[in-house]
Amino acid sequence: MLDPIRRVERTAWRAEGLAGGERMIPEEAAIAFTYNGSSYAVMMATPQDLEDFAYGFSLTEGIIESPAEIERLDIIEQDIGIELQMRLAEPHATAFRDRRRYLAGPTGCGLCGIESLTEAMRTPSTVSDEIAFAPKDIMTALDALNVKQTINHATRAVHAAAFFRPGQGLVALREDVGRHNALDKLAGALVRAGEKSNDGFCIVSSRLSIEMVQKAAAIGVPVIVAISAPTALAVRVAESAGLTLIAVARSDGFEIFTHPDRIKRGRSLHVAAG
Repeated sequence: MLDPIRRVERTAWRAEGLAGGERMIPEEAAIAFTYNGSSYAVMMATPQDLEDFAYGFSLTEGIIESPAEIERLDIIEQDIGIELQMRLAEPHATAFRDRRRYLAGPTGCGLCGIESLTEAMRTPSTVSDEIAFAPKDIMTALDALNVKQTINHATRAVHAAAFFRPGQGLVALREDVGRHNALDKLAGALVRAGEKSNDGFCIVSSRLSIEMVQKAAAIGVPVIVAISAPTALAVRVAESAGLTLIAVARSDGFEIFTHPDRIKRGRSLHVAAG
């Protein structure tokens, strides 16, 4: 399997002039998803945590509802990319054949290949859990996310998605060159481990657009936190889905855009990572 990080030669220009050297950069590979022998998607992604990617993508795309619906997964490495070959159990195999489509997803693309406006604007699952988190939980998760991004620390070129549970900390974290891929990998990691997703929240190192909200709602998390700002459409969809959307999460605080009742009122001291 390809190493997710590569060391390459480069020439750097500085005030003193040109100088040779090396830099660590993330690997990127074409990852093909096939179900029962039929092609469904090709995504450009970091070649790591591919089992999680297979299950998470299948879940957030609505192809499966539980990991048991994938009878078999084979990861086939080829010269031009990697194929994730999945065998679906019935009746899901028949349902997949009825909705089969093929899409090509460049890095960071979340809706490439969608065949209709209705499909692109599909109504996400409704999140109705009545759970609340303290502001310090959000700040603690933000610190932990910064510390645990090992690939990004080496390359400064990948996104991360993590799941935080109060009293336990970061349960899982996944990184990828694509922000949607990182969230899919996180979804797969949670479902494969049998982790509940309604007693914590997701935190991502990117902006929030509609497909990120759709994916978060698909795995049933009540809150999603982003370092960057959301799009207006993401806010509208999160509102209708009952999802608490928090963004612009920085060391001095954060902004709540939808369903603020899940965040307890009161001041919170910033909690530095240990």
